[in-house]
Amino acid sequence: MTINAAINTLDALETKKLFAELYGSGTSIFMEQKKRYSDLIGQFRKRFGDREIYVFSSPGRSEIGGNHTDHNHGKVLTASIQLDCIGVISPNDNNTIHICDRTYNEDYSIDIAAPPPCGYEKGSSALICGMLEGFKKEEYTTGGFYGCFSSQVIPASGVSSSAAFEMLICHIINQLYNEGNIPIEKMARIGQYAENVYWKKASGLLDQMACAFGGFIAIDFENPAAPVVERIPFDFAAQDCSLLLVNTGGNHAELSREYSAIPEEMKQVAYFFGKYALRDVSIEDVVKNLSVLRAQCGDRAVMRAFHFIEENIRVDQELAALKANDFSAFLRHITASGNSSWKWLQNVYVPSDCVQNQSVSVTLALTEIFISRHNLPNKAACRIHGGGFAGVIQVFLPNAMVKPYTQWVQQALQSVVNPVFSMSIRPYGVQNIMPLR
Repeated sequence: MTINAAINTLDALETKKLFAELYGSGTSIFMEQKKRYSDLIGQFRKRFGDREIYVFSSPGRSEIGGNHTDHNHGKVLTASIQLDCIGVISPNDNNTIHICDRTYNEDYSIDIAAPPPCGYEKGSSALICGMLEGFKKEEYTTGGFYGCFSSQVIPASGVSSSAAFEMLICHIINQLYNEGNIPIEKMARIGQYAENVYWKKASGLLDQMACAFGGFIAIDFENPAAPVVERIPFDFAAQDCSLLLVNTGGNHAELSREYSAIPEEMKQVAYFFGKYALRDVSIEDVVKNLSVLRAQCGDRAVMRAFHFIEENIRVDQELAALKANDFSAFLRHITASGNSSWKWLQNVYVPSDCVQNQSVSVTLALTEIFISRHNLPNKAACRIHGGGFAGVIQVFLPNAMVKPYTQWVQQALQSVVNPVFSMSIRPYGVQNIMPLR
């Protein structure tokens, strides 16, 4: 598609329908997204000239249930959200990937034939080098392209800005050079490989699977090579409920060590029983061997094992409540998940900073006070969101309470500009925008 044709296509009825599904209905939302896409196409033209282009989108994600369970073969509930990373792309034959990222002010090139080895690149360029190695290991075809990118996924906040970018790059290479034949699970594993090896972040597959697959889904990682995905036909809006993410003012960009410690400590407990992951360990196993485990693995590892085992059960309870349309029960389980993450998993603040820097703890406390003061225990819930330690919290509130809650939080967190984000669940994962197919 030519650049001029792409710009004209933005006004097509098919594009308006797609944008309404991805970002929400309404003229103002459409005009905002139209300008966003048009500007990025124009920036591509300015940087790379007039070329045949493709346009792609990859969403961020919200973890609904299963905090830190995926990396130990657990269960999760997750949903793609309307915040996304978009790219305007043109293939080339010079075996080089040229990236111009307008959000992060990056402009760089990577030689596919000789990409820098692990440890030489930082940020998104390191992820691309890792994914190129992942594609090579899986014996998939790679090739060069020019790409101009822009992201609305809140960075370093737990809504998977990195996974959204990874799945966008994987989708581009899949569409341009592999005829779209790479399964979602393979793309997710390639993205995970890049984070694990090139960012030294021991993440599971939740983020990549949610961004690539899309919609509201349950995922069982008992067999990580073939995760079981179930779509959940549940509409939060029909419950007169809003899903909110609240920016606490913290940043988790430099917290890879804290994140990696969680799966490492959980697996220490699993290894004690001769298992690779905690999925194969019961609470009875842990209790019977508690004294020895505490001595060998430490109390925090034991507490995190307690969290994993109970959180994995809780995901089943949350899913059963949604299927039974028992929204109050679902919210009670969300509250229990939040309590477990705070007390057992211990990922609400960084241990070294816990005396003076607890932005997540403060925001959770503010939210719990609001819920209590407005007598909403069975109509609202809150919990840490995503990896934790910094970033955002998740809040479920009746629609009528969103405005007063927003005012409450804004007044309290004056250092954070517009801290409350209203999320909508996007039905599609990583997606062709132009041309559609």
